[in-house]
Amino acid sequence: MNGRNELAFLPLNCLYGASSFKPLFGMTNIFELEMMQIYSVLCEHLDASYTYAVHWDIVRTAVMAGLWSAGLVVVNFIIPCVLGTESTTETGNNLVDFWIVRLGINLLGYATVFVPGAIIINYLRKIKFNETGGHGFLADLLRNFAFGKEQSLPLTHEDNPGKRADAEDSTLRRGLTLLFCVVGLQGSYLTWGVLQEKIMTSEYGRTENTAGEFFKNSQFLVFINRILAFIIGSVVLSLKSQPTHTTPLYKYSFSSFSNIMSSWCQYEALKFVSFPTQVMAKASKVIPVMLMGKVVSNKKYEYHEYITAVLISVGVSLFLLTSGDVTRHKGSVTTVSGVFLLIGYMVFDSFTSNWQGELFKRYRVSSIQMMTGVNLFSCLLTGVSLIEQGGFFESLAFMSKHPDFIFHAIVLSLCSAGGQLFIFYTIAQFGPVTFTIIMTIRQGLAILLSCVIYGHPVTLIGIMGIFVVFLALFLRIYANQRKRALQQKNKQAGNDSNV
Repeated sequence: MNGRNELAFLPLNCLYGASSFKPLFGMTNIFELEMMQIYSVLCEHLDASYTYAVHWDIVRTAVMAGLWSAGLVVVNFIIPCVLGTESTTETGNNLVDFWIVRLGINLLGYATVFVPGAIIINYLRKIKFNETGGHGFLADLLRNFAFGKEQSLPLTHEDNPGKRADAEDSTLRRGLTLLFCVVGLQGSYLTWGVLQEKIMTSEYGRTENTAGEFFKNSQFLVFINRILAFIIGSVVLSLKSQPTHTTPLYKYSFSSFSNIMSSWCQYEALKFVSFPTQVMAKASKVIPVMLMGKVVSNKKYEYHEYITAVLISVGVSLFLLTSGDVTRHKGSVTTVSGVFLLIGYMVFDSFTSNWQGELFKRYRVSSIQMMTGVNLFSCLLTGVSLIEQGGFFESLAFMSKHPDFIFHAIVLSLCSAGGQLFIFYTIAQFGPVTFTIIMTIRQGLAILLSCVIYGHPVTLIGIMGIFVVFLALFLRIYANQRKRALQQKNKQAGNDSNV
């Protein structure tokens, strides 16, 4: 019997006893039988009333979530009609051409998914659906969505993703794994970076007699990147066995949202910042990632880790800022909008890798499970927003007019999907800071490769920057190896003392 009925029948329970219904005060067996029948009828009536109340509460919650979703959908359909569409010229004058307006519209589109989802999750947790819910496809789906299997595995916060290897794993094996991650990340994202800038800065369809069009819908690029990654992840999940999945599905939406926003801010920032500003922002990503790690996971870093992070940022900046690419971008300037977009990019990007590292540590998900879960919500968020704003069909029309854009978009998506596989594997094995260092050094390798291929000169300051980067990496590796050796020595001494 539920707690509500126990309170309602407290007087009868006191009179008869909640379990045995023994007669008190010398009552006859006939009278006791009649009272027991009345008691049974009242129980059935109140149980039915309670069940009806619960069902009505569920209906009311579903209606509330539906109304919020419908209202946001209507708003998202009306806004493009009022504000117009984004211009395809390099400098548009429509209101929607301002990045802050587009940001607000995108956030409204994402709210169509997040607000109803938050209402449903809060209600399921309020009624403890994981304990009281029934069984069946829908019930199991809701349970996995809001609760997962949080009690199936021990939740150990002491483990570091970068230190998950067993004691018997050799240093050589770890080194080869790290080299594999470095090569995979560099190959995927060097190609991805070139195509990204080409798509956002190319004038498609331009001829001697007609002007071309610029593709400006950054959100559609994010969508096509994520949907291909989701398809690949789903195929791998269906073909290869994976660990038991214990993560509440909604937790993937946090890193999905931050990943979408970091990509959007990065695409938009290309329109408002100079090359040196881009270099300084991307070269300094290690420091925000470490700071975000303290916020998300309460991580503690050693002093040498902060020092080497600063040295890497300085070294990469020195090399990139003195490269030949600066002269090719000297006509561009950095605006206030560009600064805000770069800050948003760094904040969201730092949160993404740290939150994914926390999920790897807490729930022991595989890289493929992480990739599929994150991209599921990414496709949902960007797809709903694009359809509501009309950008989905506009982008498809742009693709139909410019076949070369289709080729660029497909190659970009393939590079993005491959890069995501290496991203999640690297974070799972070595942690978010190591991953960010690899991606930061990628900026320098891209320019160094350009210097080797095209014969661009490398200045003395650039050589000094390369030296600073390698010095920082050497100090970081040496300090980590020394720390690991001391920990093993102390552990061995403790075991010997116990013996």
